[in-house]
Amino acid sequence: MIAAEPIKNPSKSYIAPALEKGFDIIELLADTDGGLTASQIARRLGRSMNEIYRILLVMERRGWLHKEPGDDRYIVTYRMLDIMYRATLTQSLTSAAAPQMQALALATNQSCHLVIRSGMHGLVVLRQENGGPSGFAMQLGAVIELATSCSGHVLLAYADEDRLDDILDKLPDMDLASLDQLRKRLATVRKRGYEKQPSARVSGIIDVSYPIFDFNGRISAALTIPFLTRLDGSTLDSEETRIQLGEAARRISHEVGWTG
Repeated sequence: MIAAEPIKNPSKSYIAPALEKGFDIIELLADTDGGLTASQIARRLGRSMNEIYRILLVMERRGWLHKEPGDDRYIVTYRMLDIMYRATLTQSLTSAAAPQMQALALATNQSCHLVIRSGMHGLVVLRQENGGPSGFAMQLGAVIELATSCSGHVLLAYADEDRLDDILDKLPDMDLASLDQLRKRLATVRKRGYEKQPSARVSGIIDVSYPIFDFNGRISAALTIPFLTRLDGSTLDSEETRIQLGEAARRISHEVGWTG
């Protein structure tokens, strides 16, 4: 058998215009609150309506995009998350985490969420609201900055060293001084086993996050509570909440095969 010669430049040898337009549409809508109409999508992508319209119809029919009745704006559906769950280990992770997160929210009266690393960002793949009449919870599918968030620090602190270097090199808007400061913070997180810091998004909330490990002992996710102090005394104090969070993270890790 004669081996085929390697393609020297696959990006130029193989072109799938319709597929690329579909990806462009998803990425555009993912960064746009409230969705866009077909004409707005075409204009922002620098395409004609003829180029975009049929692709939008197919993507809507396949469940990747959705329009509310009486509204011409397209939005991205959760089908992307559904595919990711079934195509990766995320499904087994979320299945193991769901009951533990429900118990944690009930015991602490705090919401919690599960974050995995997706490229240069974190992604909320599971959330559990607290059971009280008020609270704060992250949205499913929310994108989180690795360099500034509590969950991001945990995901980075426990990454393999060679992988961490590659990630840090690609993080946007990071000068040498910022990278040095971040590395020191990550070393602190790894030494004490968790991260705790004021929320990078909402004033008055203290985020606490613990790592979840897979059967190989590698970091697979971060379990995080955005701790909210209630004046009626209906919640545990922050230290007891942190302890409960750490125990829940360890139980989830064991559920997915970690033996540490």
